[in-house]
Amino acid sequence: MSLIVAKFGGTSVADVERIERAAEKIKREVEAGNQVVVVVSAMSGVTNQLVGYCDSISKLQDLREYDTVVSSGEQITAGLMALALQKRGVSARSWLGWQIPFRTNDMHGKARITDIDATEIQKRLAENEVAVIPGFQGVTARNRISTLGRGGSDTSAVAMAVALNADRCDIYTDVDGVYTTDPRIVPAARKIKKISFEEMLELASLGAKVLQTRSVEIAMKKGVALQVLSSFEDHIGSDIPGTLIVKEDKNMEEELVSGIACARNEAKVTLLGVKDEPGIASKVFSPLSKAGINVDMIVQNIAADGETTDMTFTVPRTDLARSLEALEKAEIDYKELRSAEDVAKISIVGVGMISHSGVAEKMFSTLAEKGINIQVISTSEIKISVLIAEDYAELAVRALHSAYGLDKED
Repeated sequence: MSLIVAKFGGTSVADVERIERAAEKIKREVEAGNQVVVVVSAMSGVTNQLVGYCDSISKLQDLREYDTVVSSGEQITAGLMALALQKRGVSARSWLGWQIPFRTNDMHGKARITDIDATEIQKRLAENEVAVIPGFQGVTARNRISTLGRGGSDTSAVAMAVALNADRCDIYTDVDGVYTTDPRIVPAARKIKKISFEEMLELASLGAKVLQTRSVEIAMKKGVALQVLSSFEDHIGSDIPGTLIVKEDKNMEEELVSGIACARNEAKVTLLGVKDEPGIASKVFSPLSKAGINVDMIVQNIAADGETTDMTFTVPRTDLARSLEALEKAEIDYKELRSAEDVAKISIVGVGMISHSGVAEKMFSTLAEKGINIQVISTSEIKISVLIAEDYAELAVRALHSAYGLDKED
């Protein structure tokens, strides 16, 4: 007997028919003698609709009420999934985040998990009951509903797998694994059979939408067996040829670049004429941190006068309005504040970069050959990211995918 946490994304539960299909997979896992916890996302498009309702009233809404609204999508799916399982003779019930409870901090809209009390879930599993849990949601110490941010259902699933000491966490989605890049941009993209946690973490943080960043981070730290599977295949569990996410091994270093990521949800912010003095970076980024805004790529250049500096950085496009508001309210002396949303972040990722030279040069020369200007650059041991005009995003991905030999068959 194995204890499995199975997470179904929005496209996998997009309508009642797909919920019924997912329920069939769970039924087969139960019939195989496994204990199962199901984590579900909202039905495809529902969260966007709920967010739209909030935005139509106010772009700068009370995030506590925002969480109350947008968390309802997963609640609906959880109830429907429990009904579908019961229809098939499977003992099942739905649980809301506060019933478990699934504790988080009070950073509404982007809450982080602090504790999961899995006692009652474990008791029900021992009684062969399937637990159906809405992803993405929890409850604060003040008993307010909280949400984990977009893609948070992945995090819910992995965190629950940790709390239960599950044998495996299966992420069911609309693709059959992790690919070298988005197949919609590059039809020749290949499925990656095995990828390291480190590479997957970078790809997830850089725009690959298969897994949410925090879910990979938790799985890596806690050693959770993780795999990405297609919800549209007729097999279950490990019978599906998906992508295994594992610890890095030496063989992985043989491949220079494992994947290309493209993030279109970026916005660029530039502060011109900032006084060049100790502590200025703290003055700029502290108010953004307090507002719960993640800053990514950062470039600072000393101005020609030698007394001021220009600072450019990126933030999630959805947080641009909040970022500008926080900077305008902060006590920062600058000449001009600029912003742009017509940008995209293109990244190459691979553990092989650590032991190979010339990787960056190939990226820059490839983009130059296509006439693509680089606005910002950031690097780590296993990734290089550049910010470019959004209009050139697909051209850049296709050119780099070919330049690094990722079009080739295994």
